[in-house]
Amino acid sequence: MSKKNILVENERNRQDLGFGTKFTDRRKRLLKGDGQFNVKRKGQSFEAWLNIYNRFITMQWKTFFLIVFLVYILLNFLFAVAYYLIGVEHLIGVNMTSTHSQFWDAFFFSAQSLTTVGYGRISPDGFIASWVASIESMMGLMLFAIVTGLLYGRFSKPNPRILFSKNLLVSPYLNTNAMMFRIVNERSNQLINMEISVVFSKIEQKEGRANRKYSGLTLERSKVNFFPTNWTIVHPLTEDSPLYNETPESLLAGDAEFMIAIQGIDDTFADPIYYRHSYTANEMVWGARFASMIESVEEDAYILDLKKIGDYEPAELNY
Repeated sequence: MSKKNILVENERNRQDLGFGTKFTDRRKRLLKGDGQFNVKRKGQSFEAWLNIYNRFITMQWKTFFLIVFLVYILLNFLFAVAYYLIGVEHLIGVNMTSTHSQFWDAFFFSAQSLTTVGYGRISPDGFIASWVASIESMMGLMLFAIVTGLLYGRFSKPNPRILFSKNLLVSPYLNTNAMMFRIVNERSNQLINMEISVVFSKIEQKEGRANRKYSGLTLERSKVNFFPTNWTIVHPLTEDSPLYNETPESLLAGDAEFMIAIQGIDDTFADPIYYRHSYTANEMVWGARFASMIESVEEDAYILDLKKIGDYEPAELNY
């Protein structure tokens, strides 16, 4: 073998997709089932750890609204305390009958100043109170501008909902067998120009050391122009396959994992989408084939039952 070919072969064997070859802990998968990388960073700066914009864009909606509400209440409370310490007598229109009513009048005046509503019953009187109200109004404008931007970013961000079959099947395929799984778009929006790639990862012993090896799997079809129904992704187990002659026991012993990357275009936003998923060896079912998801034809339309995405039936493998 020439020197050039040796270098090419060595480079092919070193492929690790960015994970590295030292990830050999059998208790942990590289890619979580929800598509998140199973890596935690240590030694970050506070600014890098906070990453506030990304957190607000990616967090759940209920968490987002809860934080916005708590910040709103906290700011109003702090400014109400400031008005109370300055002296509520500097707020014209405050109910002076009790300390309790004075504080809550200051609180709701703060809410009016923060949102620039200003109903007019209460107004600041004096230089200090007017300055505090001016600063609060400026903070309110900035706060609502930030929240508006975050809301737009959250609504405009494509958020695909691609369902995966629970199991990875090894099924009879033509005159051989194939590894396959199934995906479907849960939402009614259109996804187009979908592409998928699957990488097989396994721990191998080499020269007395455990190293994780990565191999790209050749798929029967890696791209579809339209994705209106379900799509079964198939990798034939031919002699060229990295999975050829593998058994359930060998895959479990090697802590095998199948990492899936999907990309396409969301027709609603005309933006690219990305999705990741992972299967491990203990999520494989040998000797089975997927059941049909097409239930019936009704009113000139096909009925696709999403609940059947993981349904399968026994099937004898080819040997």
